[in-house]
Amino acid sequence: MPKSLLEQLPEIVANGRRQAEKILESLESRHRVSLQTREWVLPSKDSSATDWIQGAAREDRLAQSEQDAWVNRLIYGDNLLAMAALLAGDDNTPSLRGKVDLIYIDPPFDSKADYRTKVTLPGVELEQKPTVIEQFAYSDTWADGTASYLAMITPRLVLMRELLAETGSIYVHLDWHVAHYVKVILDDVFGKRFLRNEIVWCYNGPGSPGMRQFNRKHDTIYWYSKSETWQFNDREIRTAHSDKTLENFKAGLAGSGFVSDNYDLATEGKVPESWWNMAIAGRYPIDGVKRVGYETEKPLPLLERIIKASSSRGDLVADFNGGSGTTAAVAEKLGRRWITTDLGKPACMIMRKRLIDQSAKPFLYQAIGDYQVEAAKATLGREFRIGDLSQIVLSLYGAQPLPAEFNPQRNLGQIAGLDLGPRKSSKTLVLADSPNKLTGIATLKKAIAQRDNLLGGWDRVVVLGWNFEPSIGQDITALNDNRLEVLVIPPDLLDRLKKKGGIDKLRGQVRFSSLQYLTLHPVERTRSDDADHLAVKLRNYVLLSPEAINLDDANRQKLQAVMNQEPLALIEYWAVDPDYDGKVFRSVWQDYRGNTANDDDALRVVTHARLTVPHKAGPRRVCVRAVDVFGFEAEVVTTVAEAAQ
Repeated sequence: MPKSLLEQLPEIVANGRRQAEKILESLESRHRVSLQTREWVLPSKDSSATDWIQGAAREDRLAQSEQDAWVNRLIYGDNLLAMAALLAGDDNTPSLRGKVDLIYIDPPFDSKADYRTKVTLPGVELEQKPTVIEQFAYSDTWADGTASYLAMITPRLVLMRELLAETGSIYVHLDWHVAHYVKVILDDVFGKRFLRNEIVWCYNGPGSPGMRQFNRKHDTIYWYSKSETWQFNDREIRTAHSDKTLENFKAGLAGSGFVSDNYDLATEGKVPESWWNMAIAGRYPIDGVKRVGYETEKPLPLLERIIKASSSRGDLVADFNGGSGTTAAVAEKLGRRWITTDLGKPACMIMRKRLIDQSAKPFLYQAIGDYQVEAAKATLGREFRIGDLSQIVLSLYGAQPLPAEFNPQRNLGQIAGLDLGPRKSSKTLVLADSPNKLTGIATLKKAIAQRDNLLGGWDRVVVLGWNFEPSIGQDITALNDNRLEVLVIPPDLLDRLKKKGGIDKLRGQVRFSSLQYLTLHPVERTRSDDADHLAVKLRNYVLLSPEAINLDDANRQKLQAVMNQEPLALIEYWAVDPDYDGKVFRSVWQDYRGNTANDDDALRVVTHARLTVPHKAGPRRVCVRAVDVFGFEAEVVTTVAEAAQ
């Protein structure tokens, strides 16, 4: 008979610990996970600023943040890899082992829900099922049910304990689906004696007609400390006593020894009970603050109480299931430093907009470096080679590898095409680029040279890339070569390979999509005294492959109609860096759908920005970055000559 879940628990915990130990061991080796900074966000929503002093102040804030020892972080990627990177440290930030004061996580509850992302465009609402990578964040269904869920969360809890300071605390937010099982794991990882409270968050709401049971209206939050010395700021969270308690006190408790005679009950208040009655964020605004529209959004007061109780100003707060960004938003508001991560692009976009909306301090938007390499290690083993991955990509594209003597890196393949008559046939060369580099102009020129010269030449060449240089769209346009095609390798390829159980089962089901790209009108630059005025206007946005988005046929047709009629309506967010250095994008102005500081249209971004920045002699390298409603990114870089005064 198969083992019950209770019988599997010891093995699940042991395997999770071993997985975490392997990650910790690898931190000292060449297999370190890295974080790549995609954007340095300096929140600003107003494009009408004309005073150069305001522009200079923004530049000063950015420069000051770059010199500070700490910058808050929003990280896109698997939180297991993110925590490994934070434990390892990098050139800019030392290891955070034992440095995090408070961790709050709101992981999926194994509810077997299949959350879908609703995208509202002008006149159209689309329903997009998450990609396989994002299903990890939004879909609570795993192959082996609860056992798989527990196997997922165990190594993550082990790494969180490594990150916690000795005086630190962790709050794990769950519900009835798995709370009891996860508590057993928490007892093992943190120790039963370090359970400080089992907190019940209860909330009211309408019932469900026809239910033959009581309405489920509470979640469970387990609070563990790392040691016997933990932080608890009781005076920060005290609540008022009830009128009845105050009446009883006046009637006879004073002088009874129950409390001291000089204790002012009304002024001091009391530490809250371990049950918290707070409205749920998903139903209606709380204290005038509207919800951000996320499926599992939690209310601000809930996080305010936790963060006030278990951290102080300047402390570091982390949330490795960021979701709607409530933890980061509250930490920012209360003067704490923060890190938040999520594996879903929609969640990261919501968090980025939310932090900009509340005028947060400058923060980094980062991504897991070499995600595909890490996924390949998990799928193919730690000893895999890049050539192994290239061979898989070529095979799934339908290409046969070239002979070894002409293909030392094992990244070239060939496709025999149509028969064009006697002694003629179409031949295609295929190059699968490495996942640990950005595909750019150098790779494209090399591919063209190989097409023209290798083995007597080829009719066309296809370049398959994982990650791309920001200027790739411009580079392809400048080359103007109709015998060159550049396609995107699906970022979830290895996840799908692992789920399907092999290449043969996946063959014929993988789509390699075209690149999306952004175009601008010529950027206008004028000068007045010590200020430069830049006028930036979007021209067009092209999403070349709607088939790469996880939509059914009806939703794909709706999307195609919007693409044809109003392509700029697909842009969710765009930002401007007036002095791009080619490495780190420093966003000094942004607009996004829902921002009404620039216009009153919640479904469209403004298509132009006017920036006033301190004068700079010589040309300016202006970079514009856009993210569409599906999370795809595009950039365009243009050099703008100095304007005559």
